[in-house]
Formats: sequence, C-alpha cells, structure tokens
Amino acid sequence: MRESGKQKVINASEIGNYLYCRRSWWYALQGIPSENQQSLADGKVAHQKIGRQIRQVKLIRRVLLVLLILLIAALGIYILQGAAR
Repeated sequence: MRESGKQKVINASEIGNYLYCRRSWWYALQGIPSENQQSLADGKVAHQKIGRQIRQVKLIRRVLLVLLILLIAALGIYILQGAAR
C-alpha cells in the first residue's frame, strides 16, 4: 500500500494477497518477513520452471503449425503439377 497525497492507494496485487490470506497480507503491510523464505524461494523457482516449459510448448506448437502449413502447400503443389500433365 502506498500513499498518494493524503489517500492510501491499494493495487490489485494487494487485493489478491488479502483475499488469498488476510494474515499474510497484514504481516507484509507491517513489514514482517515471512518465516518460510525457503518455501517461497522454492515456489518461485518452480513457477519459473513451469513458465519456461509453457514457453517451450508454445514455440513447438508454432513450429509444428508452420510445418503443417508448408506440408499442405507442398501437397497442393504436387497435386496441381500432377493434374497439369
């Protein structure tokens, strides 16, 4: 939470944190660090790994789509050349 003039501004992330765990949100607001730093670090690493895997899958899907389009185009050209004979 930050202050803008005389008003306190709450962002969407803070609302999400509050809804997920009110006590955790309150501790963060008080500046009290979490006691399970290792679990948080492990979770961050796991999320980064999942993110990389998702990006790889998306890239593979795009490559396969391009290959499929090229295959269909080549097949179409082959058929048209055979019909022209």
